Amino acid sequence: MKYDRKSAKSHAREHMRGIWAAALMPFREDLSIDEEGFRANIDHWIEGLGIDGFFIAGKQGEFFSMSVDERKRSFDLAVSACDGRAQTIMSCSDQNMDVVIDLARHAQACGADYIVVHAPVLHFYKKQDETLIRYYETIADKVDIGMALWSHPDSGYLMSPELCNRLADIETVVAIKYSVPREMYAELTRLASDRILVSTASEEEWLDNIIELGWQLYLCSSPPYLIQTAADRRMRDYTDAAFAGNFEEARKIRDSLDPVRNALRSTRPAEKPHAHQKYWQELLGQTGGRVRPPCLELTEAEKSATRTAFEACGLKF
Repeated sequence: MKYDRKSAKSHAREHMRGIWAAALMPFREDLSIDEEGFRANIDHWIEGLGIDGFFIAGKQGEFFSMSVDERKRSFDLAVSACDGRAQTIMSCSDQNMDVVIDLARHAQACGADYIVVHAPVLHFYKKQDETLIRYYETIADKVDIGMALWSHPDSGYLMSPELCNRLADIETVVAIKYSVPREMYAELTRLASDRILVSTASEEEWLDNIIELGWQLYLCSSPPYLIQTAADRRMRDYTDAAFAGNFEEARKIRDSLDPVRNALRSTRPAEKPHAHQKYWQELLGQTGGRVRPPCLELTEAEKSATRTAFEACGLKF
């Protein structure tokens, strides 16, 4: 690590910025990890698309289908592939606390920049806030690496802005991926932006959050490498324009991507997000690969509809 636990927050404030993408993990026909394809994707995402950081082995990466050893291997691969050109944040989310801590220790040892830990599914509802504070404090006590929180409806609840504000006082908590309605993350920004970086996964809200909330970090989902090509880096362009204060120009560029967004949204089967995004990657010339069970593959009809929409969406190559 390039910082210690006492400087985790200040280091993140200085370096954790820009566009971070949640990496899909490509699997071969035999469902093994396609290491060469993963490395090639990361190289393209950095050099071709200008992406600043990567969220590794999260929901997009199908961590739920991987063994602990495979998750650790994905951390190692990402650090090696980035080779100092981009930063990494490793998802250590798990229902088993020992697994979370084991993964966090591996992330710290292998050279990751940060970790992220999803709020766990709770099987009781009494003293929920105190339980979650103890949960994150326990993890923070075991490792020095900076940690991002992650609250999402998949947990069965959302952490309140008030709770997240309390969690922001933990020494090594540096950020939060807050997948909640805008009024909630705007409130948390008001309460805690002096101590943590607040972000959300919605690309469509990213520009407004730079302009209206002063955000510096998109953390993160797959649009950075699905709605851009090396010849058409409009998300990068509108982000840079906004950071430079050129808001009118940024809005024009952002809005010009609506046909691409609509093509993605209109063809994505609700129950097949991973397979759909991987097929879109292949149309872009990236390595997509198979999905692992229990994820479902696209039908040929779904692929045909996606390909037709892709060819008409206006991305330049």
